[in-house]
Amino acid sequence: MGLLSTVFGILCGFLNSIFSLFAFGIGTSVGLVIGYYAFINALPTDVEDVKVCPLVEDDLETLQRLIPEIPLWVKNPDFDRVDWLNKFIENMWPYLDRAICATAKNIAKPIIDEQTPQYKIQSVEFETFTLGTIPPTFQGMKVYTTDDKELIMEPSIKWAGNPNIIIAVTAYGLKATIQVLDLQVFGIPRITLKPLVGIFPCFASIFVSLMNKPHVDFGLKLLGVDLMAIPGLYRFVQELIKDQVANMYLWPQALEVQIMDPEQALKRPLGILDVTVVRAVKLQRKDLLGKSDPYVKLNLREEKVAFKKTTVKRSNLNPEWNEEFSFVIKDPATQVLELRVYDWDQVGTHEEMGLNVVPLKDLTPDEPKVLTLVLLKTLNPNDPQNDKPRGQLVIELVYKPFKEDEMLDDIDDSGMMEKAPEGTPAGGGLLVIIVHEAQDLEGKYHTNPHVRLLFKGEERKTKRIKKNRDPRWDEEFQFRLEEPPTNDRLHVEVYSTSSRIGLLHSKESLGHVSINLVDVVHNRRVNEKYQLIDSRNGRVQIELQWRT
Repeated sequence: MGLLSTVFGILCGFLNSIFSLFAFGIGTSVGLVIGYYAFINALPTDVEDVKVCPLVEDDLETLQRLIPEIPLWVKNPDFDRVDWLNKFIENMWPYLDRAICATAKNIAKPIIDEQTPQYKIQSVEFETFTLGTIPPTFQGMKVYTTDDKELIMEPSIKWAGNPNIIIAVTAYGLKATIQVLDLQVFGIPRITLKPLVGIFPCFASIFVSLMNKPHVDFGLKLLGVDLMAIPGLYRFVQELIKDQVANMYLWPQALEVQIMDPEQALKRPLGILDVTVVRAVKLQRKDLLGKSDPYVKLNLREEKVAFKKTTVKRSNLNPEWNEEFSFVIKDPATQVLELRVYDWDQVGTHEEMGLNVVPLKDLTPDEPKVLTLVLLKTLNPNDPQNDKPRGQLVIELVYKPFKEDEMLDDIDDSGMMEKAPEGTPAGGGLLVIIVHEAQDLEGKYHTNPHVRLLFKGEERKTKRIKKNRDPRWDEEFQFRLEEPPTNDRLHVEVYSTSSRIGLLHSKESLGHVSINLVDVVHNRRVNEKYQLIDSRNGRVQIELQWRT
C-alpha cells in the first residue's frame, strides 16, 4: 500500500506537471526541442570510465559518502530488518505489478477527467502502464504502538525500477505521447491501519502519508525526445512533482483507502433475533392449476449478509412451516427485518407474492411476540396496488440482548452460522454450496442456462431456466465431509441445453470456473461473484459455507 500511494502520488504530480507544460503553448515546446539539440551537440565526448577502488579502514571520506546507502536497520535501532518482506515482494512482483497498475489507473482516471478541461486537453490515456521487472526494496521498518485502536508502520522504501509508462495526450486536435522510464523513488511513508476491529481483515481503513519529501528521479520523453536533458527543465519538473506530492500526502495530510464502513465495523453485536416463520394464509394463486408453491425469504434490510429462506411448500395456498432462524443484531434501534413470500417455479424466475417489514425497535427485549403481517405489493403506503388482497404471514419474534459478560466481539457478520447436523464425522463438517445467480450469459446458439457442480467425483445440477441471460436459482447443495476441504477445488460450469429435436448444437458451455475451498474453511463463509472462463462477460454468484 505504501508503494501504491507513492506511485499514485508521483503519477498525480507528474500529470499536473504535464498539464502545466501544455499551458506553455506550442511555441515554448519548439524552443525546448531546439535547446535540447543544441545542448546535446555541446556535450563533451571524452568521458572517462569509472574507476573502482578498494575501501580501506582509514578512508573516512569514502565511509561518509557510503553512510546514506547503509540500510536504516543498521544505523537506527528503531528500524527492524525485513528481509523476509523483500523476498516475498520479489516473488510476488509480477502479480503486484498488475494489481498496482490497475488500481493506480482507476484512482487517477477521475482526477484526470477533472483536471483536463482547465488545460484545454481533450483526453489523457494510458497506452502502456507497467512498473517493470525490478521490485522495490525495504531498507527497514519502524512500528509504533499507541493506546488507540490502530497500527502505525513506517517502511523505508528504495526503488530504482525500470517502469514503462506511456501516456497519450490529445489537445487542439494533436496527439502527443509522453513516456516515463528509469524511475527512482526513495521515501518513508507512514501507513496507519485504523480502527482495528474484530472482523477480518481486522482494520476498517488504511491511511498513507509521507514523513518528508520523497526523492524522485525519472526519465521523460516527449515524441521520443529526452526532455530531462534540457538545461533547467530537469530540476524544475523534479521540484514541481515533489511539491505536488507533498501538498497532497505530506504528514498530516494522508491518502485514505476505506476497506469497510467504519461505523458498521465498530458496532458490536448486541443480541440475537430469533424468528419463527409459522404459516401463511390465503395466498394468491400463481400456477395454472390454481395453486402456488410458496417459500419465504428473510433478511435484515441494508445489511450485506446472505438472506435466509424456508423450504418450498408444493401446491399450497395456506402453508405451514414452523421453521426457526436467527440473526445477529448490532443496532436494534435502526435495523429492520424484511420478509418476502415467493412462488417457486421450475422454469423461469420465482414470482414475488408479497412482502412486509418489522422494525426491531418495536420489539420488547426477551418478550416473544406473534405478528400477523398483511402481505403488500410495495412498502409505499400510498400505492393503490397494496389494496389488493395477497394473503397474510404469521411469524413469532423474540429479541434476546446479550448481557455485559456475553458481548461478542468477533461473531460472524453474516448472522449465526448454522451448525452441522448430528452424525457429522468428528473433525469433519458440512460443505454447503448455494448457487444464487448468473449475469451476462451469452450462448452462441441458445441461452437456457443451468449450473453443474463437480466435487470429489460427485455431480449436482440446478434447474434449467429458459431464455434468460441473467438467471437466478438460489438452490442449495450439501456435501458431508470427513475432513476440511483445504486442498480441494469446486468445479462450476454453466451449460445451456435445448430440447428442440434435430438441433445440431443441443448443448453448449457458457463458461466455467474452479474455486479453491481453503478460504471457506478459514472464513467459514464466502459469498462472491466469479468471472466465468471462456465467457465474454459472464459471472456466477456462489455462496460457500463450512459448518462444523
